[in-house]
Amino acid sequence: MLATYGERSPDQIRERIDSLELAWLVHQVEQRYAVSLDLEDEALMRMTSVSGAVEVLTEVFAEQARG
Repeated sequence: MLATYGERSPDQIRERIDSLELAWLVHQVEQRYAVSLDLEDEALMRMTSVSGAVEVLTEVFAEQARG
């Protein structure tokens, strides 16, 4: 998903995510999965890397699945 921001190839994606990339990623996840992500500041702070974003999104979707 991050590669679609700026039309990059996946190998051009760095581990660090800047604020614009994070906004793009959250928007893309909301659009693709038809969800509204109301992320706390703590979660957003953890999403400054690709691995952190995967971790947070995995937690969020697991919580939503539990209801």
